[in-house]
Amino acid sequence: MTNQPQAPTLTCPLCSCPQFQQEEARTDSKWGFTSHEMTLMVCVNCRYVLHFYDRNSIFDFD
Repeated sequence: MTNQPQAPTLTCPLCSCPQFQQEEARTDSKWGFTSHEMTLMVCVNCRYVLHFYDRNSIFDFD
């Protein structure tokens, strides 16, 4: 048996609700040279949005 730590539970910083709706978003830079993909976690109680950013892609023309 291995004891692996459990992942922390995400809670809203405003209302402490633990339930979220997951969305994907893409934002381009002002001049269009870079594109940033983000995961948005939207609180189902108060609609507060948490942004999670993994990486950026340079010259991403999708």
